[in-house]
Amino acid sequence: MSTAAAAAVLPSPSSTRHPSGGVQHGVLTADRAAALLAGCASARRASELHAAAVRAGVDQDKAVDFRLQRAYAASGRLDLAVALLRRTPDPTAVFYTSAIHAHSSRGLHHAALALLSEMLLSHGLLPTAHTLSASLPACGGLAVGRALHGYAVKLALSGEPYVATALLGMYARAGDAAAARVLFDGMQPDPHVVSVTAMLTCYAKMGLLDDARSLFDGLPSKDLICWNAMMDGYTQHGRPSEALRLFRRMLRSGVEPDEVSVVLALSAVAQLGTAESGRWLHSFVTNSSSRRVRLNARVGTALIDMYYKCGSLEDAVAVFGDLGAGDRDIVAWNAMVNGYAMHGHSREALAAFGQLRAQGLWPTDITFIGVLNACSHSGLVDEGRELFRSMAEEYGIEPKVEHYGCMVDLLGRAGRVEEAFELVQSMTRTKPDAVMWASLLAACRLHKNMELGQRIADHLVANGLANSGTYVLLSNMYAAAGNWREVGRVRAMMRASGIQKEPGCSAVEVGRRVVEFVAGDRSHPRAAEIYAKLEEVNGMARARGHVPRTELVLHDLDDDDTAAKEQALAVHSEKLALAFGLISTPPGTAIKIVKNLRACADCHAVLKLVSEVTGRKIVFRDRNRFHHFVDGSCTCGDYW
Repeated sequence: MSTAAAAAVLPSPSSTRHPSGGVQHGVLTADRAAALLAGCASARRASELHAAAVRAGVDQDKAVDFRLQRAYAASGRLDLAVALLRRTPDPTAVFYTSAIHAHSSRGLHHAALALLSEMLLSHGLLPTAHTLSASLPACGGLAVGRALHGYAVKLALSGEPYVATALLGMYARAGDAAAARVLFDGMQPDPHVVSVTAMLTCYAKMGLLDDARSLFDGLPSKDLICWNAMMDGYTQHGRPSEALRLFRRMLRSGVEPDEVSVVLALSAVAQLGTAESGRWLHSFVTNSSSRRVRLNARVGTALIDMYYKCGSLEDAVAVFGDLGAGDRDIVAWNAMVNGYAMHGHSREALAAFGQLRAQGLWPTDITFIGVLNACSHSGLVDEGRELFRSMAEEYGIEPKVEHYGCMVDLLGRAGRVEEAFELVQSMTRTKPDAVMWASLLAACRLHKNMELGQRIADHLVANGLANSGTYVLLSNMYAAAGNWREVGRVRAMMRASGIQKEPGCSAVEVGRRVVEFVAGDRSHPRAAEIYAKLEEVNGMARARGHVPRTELVLHDLDDDDTAAKEQALAVHSEKLALAFGLISTPPGTAIKIVKNLRACADCHAVLKLVSEVTGRKIVFRDRNRFHHFVDGSCTCGDYW
């Protein structure tokens, strides 16, 4: 509403509308107008009071003018606030500081810094400590931040608490932990809680978790933000066990968690794969009397993500069903699509895609990663091609390296290796990553396309892109073809490059405990029982005609030393985890195993046989997906 339009519908200058809605008679004075504007946060109300101030001739009063600008800013009309600022004769630093803060706090960083520049250059005003503390959060990089730091030193304001705290926050966000720590140490012995949180967040963000924990443990009292910052650091940097322990410690300390705390704890559980811990958290959410935590879109999505990553797709579907229609946003749908895909329920993933579109939701790049993965896991080549085409043509989403990787994996697994290679060569806006090359090499090995595999491997080695996975795939490819001379050459290249195969590690969940094993591991106190059960398991497999896949062994063993290769296969980490699960849980209990690498084909075959002999369901999660072994078959259909 324009000022003139507002004035036309307002009472005469001798009366003004009271905040309660009635009319208060009498002349509108500058003091009265300023008082009415003090708590105003509605654009309509600000316009009405503005018009009344104009009609009463008090709009040019400094206090009224300032309060008008703040009222417009508070209501979101920053354009009107700035327009008034620029019409103000001789504005002070206080006027500009308020405008800078209004823009900076809303993430309008360029506009905030432009106002600061206007204040300094056009009006020659010197910033106050509050001006600098409002401007520093708008610094997108170290260059501008350091310039403001220098200016603060020149004006002798860098030691002011507000400025020092803002400077520390700026360096923390930019990842300069050393500079942030210098400022933090200068605040001792009593730093502001905001400074402590900024320093803690800086350490956690950069992965300096021991420094973060030392600072955290030294705090005499910890607020919720500090607890969340520390948990976030552990979760983001692959230390989920510590994050979960910290969450439980927070509960014992009497600090009430909020939505962020619960989401971080659920993320930690998803990394660990411990469904029982996840169910405990789910119960905490549903039974919590706190208004800070409730089953909404964000918490619900975290629960869905946790359940399907812990191997319980059924629970993920149930949580999705419990969400209200308003909470089933695209993020929740993405979690559900990815859950179906990861568990090999490809048709359900594609059906979910159709349902979210039918409800008017617009897919994101994450949605397409989910549906393309679903196509890859089930060999749905035509569907995958059509979805990939539709990304840019129908939805305006430019494919990223992850989408190309899904397509390469889909085509490669389906035997269209040359087409997959052509797709990689067609990439112009983004470069293929190591995962994509590994996928292509794996397809060459699977379909025995030695010539293309050799070309790809040579390219990776020549350009310094080869990693342990590259060499292992190439060696296995040659081994599968019986070309032991080339296998030896690849091993020699690995030794010369100092590259070692990433060790396989498998974890099995027993109750709320997770026990980890590496190949040949004898460190567990029950090692004798584990190996006795392992011998029994391997005997089961042999009795049913299983022949160990010795060609998969990549060790410095003689090519004809079959017994040694069979022994190497027999003590793979997933088999040890299986044996421990069998001796640690009652008959009929499902066993859940997580491995950091792709499922070993020999172990995959053994797990199928064991599920049939023991009548147990075995849920196995590898680097790519879930395998559910039931009665001698796997949900992947041996297509992985």
